Amino acid sequence: MKKLLITLLLASSPVLAAPPFTPEQEVRIRELIRETLVENPKILAEAADAYDKQAQKEQGAVIAQVIEQNKAALFEDESSPRLGSKQAKVTLVNFTDYNCVYCKQFDPELEKLVKNYPDVAVVIKPLPYRSETSLTAARQALMFWREKPAQFWALHQRLMAKKGYHDEASIKAAEKKVGLSFIEPDRRSTETINSNLQLAQHLGVSGTPATLIGEQMVSGAIPYEQLEALVKVQLEQVK
Repeated sequence: MKKLLITLLLASSPVLAAPPFTPEQEVRIRELIRETLVENPKILAEAADAYDKQAQKEQGAVIAQVIEQNKAALFEDESSPRLGSKQAKVTLVNFTDYNCVYCKQFDPELEKLVKNYPDVAVVIKPLPYRSETSLTAARQALMFWREKPAQFWALHQRLMAKKGYHDEASIKAAEKKVGLSFIEPDRRSTETINSNLQLAQHLGVSGTPATLIGEQMVSGAIPYEQLEALVKVQLEQVK
């Protein structure tokens, strides 16, 4: 960490950008920087904090632009499962994978959130990153969302409840448990998944779960209390 910050300080210093110093002068300058950081360790924390804030600001600007250009695909796509009301004041977008252990941990927290906050909805965007059966499960879920939405959530919960990775047999078993039968994938489900992959790429998503809350992309299975706090901020903003 210190080495990185010293390097950044040296690289960004207007003094060092001037005509070259002698090797002895460069050594002394590095020593002075090191001594300053040792004597004032708070500088390291302040520099790291400032860097994080700047990075978040830049990421927020990119995300805001992506949202503006893809509002319909993110929030209004009828092919994407929605938990909660279409009239919700705040809508989250959750990128998930039916073979992702952290997605399986996080999914109940999203359901709890919508149950506790009627003005909040969650759009589910299957993102089959993990394996071939991630794709199979995503296609099945998307097709049943369109064809039999009343049974979709029961299937979704069954698929999420499976410990470990799915195989075709476990997907069929989950469908059978909720009174559904395996169907061959159609073009529309494939198009929806391709759209999800493109949206995820534009938003900088590299893994699941990833949840869009306002103009912030939240990675990982965060605790319910943290999720709730982030959503409360959004609800305050739309009052």
